[in-house]
Amino acid sequence: MARIAIPITTISRDGVTGAAATIGDAVEGHSVPNTGRVIVEVANVSIDTDHTVTFVTQATVDGFDVADRTKLIPFGETHYFADFPASAYGRELWIDVDAADLELRAYAYPA
Repeated sequence: MARIAIPITTISRDGVTGAAATIGDAVEGHSVPNTGRVIVEVANVSIDTDHTVTFVTQATVDGFDVADRTKLIPFGETHYFADFPASAYGRELWIDVDAADLELRAYAYPA
């Protein structure tokens, strides 16, 4: 399974406009380079159904998997997520969604 890459838009002092949305793919999943300065926007564009986004951890502690970070996004809402330590999420952040009604955007801020 090849995850679908989400393009990163860099935020500057001048702001950003027109960041391209990636339509959620519940089969393939998504990925974004995890630079430690990544913000992920998840918009639920459904008019009547809540959907779930999962940020997949790639770490283990004492041989046990670290729990994934899962969030229910109510219909019509947009949520922003940040703080993905590479030690837990890896250098490539994997994102799973349960429906195409979730639109994803990724932002990075300069060091």
